[in-house]
Amino acid sequence: MKRALLLIGGAGLALSSSLAWASGPEDLLPPAFRDPPQATPTPTPAQPTPRPTTEPRTPTSQTPSAPNAPSAPSGSGGSSGSSDFRLPADFPSLRELEAMEGDEINDLFGLRPRFDIPEGARRAVEQVGVISQEEGGFPVASLAGQPAALVRAALQASDGPLVSRWGHILMRRALASRLDAPRGLNPVEFAALRAQALANMGEPVVARSLVQDVDGSEYNSALAGAAFDAYLGSGDLLGMCPVARLQSDLRDDGEWEMLQAVCSAYLGESRSANRRLDRALGTGVAEEIDVRLAQRFAGAAGTGGRAVNIEWEGVDELTPWRYSLARAVGEDLPEALGDDLPSSYRVSDVLIPATPLLQRVQNADTAAARGVISSAAMVDLYSQLWASDRYDAADKQLPAQLREAYVANTVADRVAAMRSLWGENADYGRLVLTAYAAARLPVNEALADDAGTFIASMLAAGLDRNALRWGATVPEGSQGWALLALAQPDRSGNVSRGAVDSYLDSDDSADMRKSAFLLAGLAGLGRIDSGDLSDFTDRVGVNLTRSSAWSEKISRAGELGNPALVSILAGLGMQGTSWDQMTPRHLYFITRALDQAGLSAEARMIAAEAVARG
Repeated sequence: MKRALLLIGGAGLALSSSLAWASGPEDLLPPAFRDPPQATPTPTPAQPTPRPTTEPRTPTSQTPSAPNAPSAPSGSGGSSGSSDFRLPADFPSLRELEAMEGDEINDLFGLRPRFDIPEGARRAVEQVGVISQEEGGFPVASLAGQPAALVRAALQASDGPLVSRWGHILMRRALASRLDAPRGLNPVEFAALRAQALANMGEPVVARSLVQDVDGSEYNSALAGAAFDAYLGSGDLLGMCPVARLQSDLRDDGEWEMLQAVCSAYLGESRSANRRLDRALGTGVAEEIDVRLAQRFAGAAGTGGRAVNIEWEGVDELTPWRYSLARAVGEDLPEALGDDLPSSYRVSDVLIPATPLLQRVQNADTAAARGVISSAAMVDLYSQLWASDRYDAADKQLPAQLREAYVANTVADRVAAMRSLWGENADYGRLVLTAYAAARLPVNEALADDAGTFIASMLAAGLDRNALRWGATVPEGSQGWALLALAQPDRSGNVSRGAVDSYLDSDDSADMRKSAFLLAGLAGLGRIDSGDLSDFTDRVGVNLTRSSAWSEKISRAGELGNPALVSILAGLGMQGTSWDQMTPRHLYFITRALDQAGLSAEARMIAAEAVARG
């Protein structure tokens, strides 16, 4: 530490504006900064060891002679005498050095600290995660004894959203749990794989919390990439600054260079930030729209002193960088890019606080159907819009309907409000929204026609006890009956053959997909006779037991009772953006393995969701 302070002090002296090099008793400048000698010094004979003196040296026009002293290089970088030292060709001039700020000087001379946390406060890279076992997470050693190659492959393949809301919730729980890395898998790599999977599935806020559980000095390029995606997706670009400044060489791309500049601006180093961004624009390391957004963001630090005009003309692609910074600086996206946002951006819209409230509400359906936000959080968003004075009655139509679904004077009016919210196709995100309103309805045979939708809505939020109140009202073979047959926590026997037969007869879904999912769920939960199952699967035309490498792995994990590994493999089997991409065979192996591993509640909810959305 003392040595580092001396080095910093020496650099500060060398770069002072007066540059009074020879006024002290000792020359602190390195040879490269001295004036070149006028003549080659002549070696002198060896003398007895001289006694130290306090006499100051008289400044002369040439370097003092000394045995074995190397000659200083010329200002152009050449060398004289026997020295091989050369300054880099792009080394800044003295004028440029004087204009530099502390951050740039630290980078130039390698004076950045390796650690940003005192030694006693540093954390070991183990049990990294957000939720402990006591808080609902999985045991810390759940994956410690599993093959590293299997866990790595499963996490690397988890590169997108899941079709199932309940599958998403389960996968998020597994990835966010405090876990030890499998033996043979680097703990930092393990954290990076989990954070990247979370970001890919639409959970940037959880991914951000996970990467913050690792000290900045431990980051590698993979963890930095995952963290960067998480911070962009959550609209928190500045959260990346501590790591970016501590380890500036983790990445080498235009966005990383612009991030360094933005971080400098928010540390008060406005000149350094402006130069870096101007250089990025001039050298073309990033497109103009990206640099302009970064300049606007950096200017918000209050020290930029210049206005930045954002021009979207000619921009035909929306990237996470452009989207996140546009939201952060309040820049409206052009109509061509904003009206047809990909689902990943719609999810982030709900999570980024800077997004206008009306847009957050409009995109909440997508986030709720995915499993990113809960029914209660969705109701809170609608309530904020209802109470806001910034919007007129036309913008508050949806919150008004939701309010009617809860507090209308008659049951008929409440049901009518829910139907209006659902729409003709019973949008699943709206079913999540109305879950608690549906749970407040009285059980009434007059409502039996809508009972299946009421039950699906309640199960979307996990309200299975409320849904089971309708068990005596729904007829066997109906949609409501099918959902309850899967959602029941305990069942004394198998479902009746006649009830399943009636459901198949009335199924009007494409390729009888709902029937196929019902059979897969019942088989996975062990609630149908094997002989009946064989007859019905032949009728529907599905093979539930065909084996594959994935089915063997998840089945074995279920037999061994490892819920964390089963959850990750189940999430891998539900990758996709639509239930059209889900197969009954996958559902069968997922529900069976989850049930065997002690996750029967999750198995039941996933199976019921498949029938509701299939």
